[in-house]
Amino acid sequence: MELRQLEYFIAVCEEMHFSRASEKLCTTQSNLSQQIKLLESELGVPLFDRMGKRIAMTEAGKVLLEQSRHVFSHLAYARDAIAEMKNVQGGTLTIGVLPGDADLLFEALLVEFHQTYPQLSLSVIESTKVLEQVISGTIDIGVTTTPPPAERMTVLPLFHEEFALAIRADHPLAKEKAIPFAGLQHLKMVMFPPDHQVGQVISRYCLQEGFRLQPHIETTTLSSLLTLVEQGIGACVLPRLLLENLNRKEIAIISLLDPTPCQDICIVHRSDRYMGFAARTFIDTLTAYIQTAIAHTKKHSKSVT
Repeated sequence: MELRQLEYFIAVCEEMHFSRASEKLCTTQSNLSQQIKLLESELGVPLFDRMGKRIAMTEAGKVLLEQSRHVFSHLAYARDAIAEMKNVQGGTLTIGVLPGDADLLFEALLVEFHQTYPQLSLSVIESTKVLEQVISGTIDIGVTTTPPPAERMTVLPLFHEEFALAIRADHPLAKEKAIPFAGLQHLKMVMFPPDHQVGQVISRYCLQEGFRLQPHIETTTLSSLLTLVEQGIGACVLPRLLLENLNRKEIAIISLLDPTPCQDICIVHRSDRYMGFAARTFIDTLTAYIQTAIAHTKKHSKSVT
């Protein structure tokens, strides 16, 4: 059994068509068919049921496909590990974050990280499909809400995030330390759209409490929301850690109670892929950065009270 045969086999499984698979592999269809027959002959079982021009995987084919992917995954792991030995502190890294989170997690962090490790290349992508892109291998590391347990996925808790009300500092409510969550329905609100991660969280809590918010303005950008709040157009609900670290004097931060909207944020990456220097270093740096931000916020809150 040769790696080339397994590569050909995987291509046929993915295309479910010998002609398309041969084009993908830049080989002839006759050569591809011959390699698959040799593989079947060696294993002593058919890998595909052939029904005219259509094919379907047999149970043996499904088993071989799963194991073949493990084989190539281990080879890629070894290649990456060996390649890193040649350039110990180099590498590239693609990071996926939920829309808006980059404002909290990466603005100051990226500058500091680049200054410390100028030889590393980073790419930060905002996406609503962070977990799916980590699984598919489109991105290396994801920062997202904690997902359910999944095979081949490592989940590293990052922080527990609570949401608070942001309102113009001269609004009558600005003197309050906290208001009931249900009080939002009596305010003029500006919000992220319903498909935004923050919008989904707030909508879920509103649904639990039996009401829906009707925002006066919706916008996809954090800067626009903050400007609308500062101008008194409306209030909005945002992560408390974000609001306190932005420290906008024109905006008052009010706790929401009964319930307090919250979510858990984590780092996710594939457990079957090699974690190079760039990924390991960034995870350590991000974790330390968040812990410092949380500690600063707690210290600031105590000094205010």
